Amino acid sequence: MSKLTHLDETGRARMVDVTEKDVTHRVATARGTVFMRAETLALILERRVEKGDVFSVARVAGIMAAKKTSELIPMCHPLNITAVDIELVPKEKPARVEIEAVVKIAGKTGVEMEAMTAVAICGLTIYDMCKAADREMAIGEIRLVKKSGGKSGTFIRKNGF
Repeated sequence: MSKLTHLDETGRARMVDVTEKDVTHRVATARGTVFMRAETLALILERRVEKGDVFSVARVAGIMAAKKTSELIPMCHPLNITAVDIELVPKEKPARVEIEAVVKIAGKTGVEMEAMTAVAICGLTIYDMCKAADREMAIGEIRLVKKSGGKSGTFIRKNGF
């Protein structure tokens, strides 16, 4: 089992020291899903949600969230993110929106948390914008699907989920 890097030898929480690490090109991809009623998905796709264009607002919220991750997750380093790309894909059976965030950096630490934060906030924004029509929406399946760069190399989720 790997050592937990956010704990020192006495078990106290700490921010990992990345001072001596090499700068490398790093990319992380995360995905998640917002499940909803078919009528809610239709409202989104027909741009009839009263709060505005759900996908545009959710995409901007996800990008902002990636940039603010270090303010939300205590041990994350503030990063100079070089790119955030968010895809929102509507699916009909069952009714849902699949979210994918790809975050890139040339840095000393990875961007996995930034990618997952982007997905989570995208999902929460979709919920917020559509909750008047559907309070039973569910946000789930937020997971890292791929990461590359750095000392640990490439990770690809085996089950493709």
